[in-house]
Amino acid sequence: MAAYYRARTLEEALTLRRSRPVLVLAGGTDVYPARAARIGWGDLAHADILDITTIPGLRGVAMVGDHWRIGALTTWTDLLRADLPPLFDGLKLAAREVGGVQIQNRGTLAGNICTASPAGDGAPNLLALDARIELASLAGYRTVAMTDFIDGYRHTVCRADEIVTAILVPCANSRAQSRFLKLGARKYLVISIVMVAGVVATNAAGRIAAARLAVGACSVTPTRLLALEADLLGQPLAAAADLATPSHCEALTPIDDIRGSAAYRRAAALALTRDLLSDLARDARRRAA
Repeated sequence: MAAYYRARTLEEALTLRRSRPVLVLAGGTDVYPARAARIGWGDLAHADILDITTIPGLRGVAMVGDHWRIGALTTWTDLLRADLPPLFDGLKLAAREVGGVQIQNRGTLAGNICTASPAGDGAPNLLALDARIELASLAGYRTVAMTDFIDGYRHTVCRADEIVTAILVPCANSRAQSRFLKLGARKYLVISIVMVAGVVATNAAGRIAAARLAVGACSVTPTRLLALEADLLGQPLAAAADLATPSHCEALTPIDDIRGSAAYRRAAALALTRDLLSDLARDARRRAA
């Protein structure tokens, strides 16, 4: 029978984490369904659970120095309710589409990326936000770029003695804005077939000064469209959508599965990227009006 531990402090949690194999539980929206599915298939072997939900100081969003700090227990609903700049509009759009309201009230952004599903909605947004992941162990803290955090199918670089404590997002200039688009088989409660997240900053003339675009569900890990980002620099945001071409999606490695073929996913990724850039251009015109 699996043991259940509820840590009251981070030090207690890290001590347990180092002493034995445990599965860290924050929101539980991935842990419980996965556990039930394994039982349904007759697999009764389960890891011990380490519940970190009562550890103080791990929940909430705040600006700290030159970055925003999103605590590991911050829920999708917390993100939606937080007073955040347009830089986070894309992440908030993703938060509205993560399951139903009950899931949004319990599920955490940190848990979403620790699950490391190719279809996880949080990861592309954090790539576009140039986020870093803070990990704690009894030896101290370290941060890892989001580009390196998920290193394989449902696998991260978080060590067996570490716990994710926060997500750090650098502050951007006031002209930075973001967007998120998701394609699924239905409108609500849907697993992504393709999703695209983007952050674009413009100068006073409306030309692109910085761009980060990330595609999810089209590769084992979320993928930045680096070639397109480079081609967008210095270009008018109003014309950005027309600059995206099929060659910019060559870095993607989609698969054929029950939800869509590889060819369909690649074509959809390009279409969503163009739509995202068009939406950002329209938002910029609206703000300027």
